[in-house]
Amino acid sequence: MTVAARVAGLRTSPIRSIALGAPEGAVSLALGEPGWPVPEVARTALAAWAQESTTCAYGPNEGLPELVSAVAARHGVGAPEVMVTAGSQAALYAVFQAHVPAGSRVLVPDPGFVAYPTLATLAGAHATAYRLGAGGALDPEAVTALLTEHDDVSLVVLNHPGNPTGGGATAQALAAVAQACERRGVVLVSDEVYRELHRGTPQPSLRAVTTAGLVLESVSKAWAAPGLRVGWAVGPAALLGPARLVHNAMTTAPARPSQVAAAALLRASATVLEHSRAEVQRRWALLDGGPWPAGVAAGGFYLWAPLPGWAGEDDTAFVCRVRDEAGVVLVPGSAFGDAGRGHVRVSLGGDPEQLTEGLARLAPWWEGPC
Repeated sequence: MTVAARVAGLRTSPIRSIALGAPEGAVSLALGEPGWPVPEVARTALAAWAQESTTCAYGPNEGLPELVSAVAARHGVGAPEVMVTAGSQAALYAVFQAHVPAGSRVLVPDPGFVAYPTLATLAGAHATAYRLGAGGALDPEAVTALLTEHDDVSLVVLNHPGNPTGGGATAQALAAVAQACERRGVVLVSDEVYRELHRGTPQPSLRAVTTAGLVLESVSKAWAAPGLRVGWAVGPAALLGPARLVHNAMTTAPARPSQVAAAALLRASATVLEHSRAEVQRRWALLDGGPWPAGVAAGGFYLWAPLPGWAGEDDTAFVCRVRDEAGVVLVPGSAFGDAGRGHVRVSLGGDPEQLTEGLARLAPWWEGPC
């Protein structure tokens, strides 16, 4: 059997592989997905579609018109500047395949979402990490320094609020990076799937400072519907055109019922997003009074915590021991890059009862080995 070189070194995501072998009854605080109910508007839209439809036809490659219109209205753009995809992950893959030449370089945050380096590898490119600032915030100087140092950068990825740190980005920082990318002809992608889950201070979008880059969102986080697998990219039609061809070859179009529900969610954004932010704040409040370090996350639902002092720097060993002895599944910080070593990511997104139980089991480990 021949395995293509571009996949030979790939491994299962550490976020999922760490759960393998967890004892029966373990509480998972690893997977990052909302644990509150899918909004009623989505369920109603799905039920109405099922009642009215006798067939389940393919959707158009460009997405259902009502969903494209809803995304376009949200961002103040025209339909040619919207690419509806099977989740933001599919948008990322399509953009990488369309705009990252083999042998080029992609700048990714460290610590950062585990998929970014993998997508660079699949495109035949090299991922180069840029450091983040205090609290995981975007440090524009770190990005611009690498753009100056390397003349082979094809694409820069931003993620704010970030996974795993929850760090945000100021409009000034976004503008500095955008201007540097424009001067060098580098494609800029801003992954903003957590942006609406802010913690009281709204986070700026890349589109607030430039229309030259691509902004990615999905209904998976703030709209509480990860299983719909609907996302989108917004930006210049000239950048989306090649990526749209890749996405069409990948999956034709997102599922029609999912698009119907996603359109309903977007139309009800004001109510849905307010509820989601309240649910996230409810979960952050469960940390009050515990031994956890003070949270500085600008948004999202991840506690990014340094290991307790007694545990040293081996985050993988700590996570495995907590999994096996305390029955709590976490993600080691090293899964997100070298700068994540010595940390753990705790997902606060799940069911509050499970979260409460998991935190209760985990708390004693911050005092010393149990």
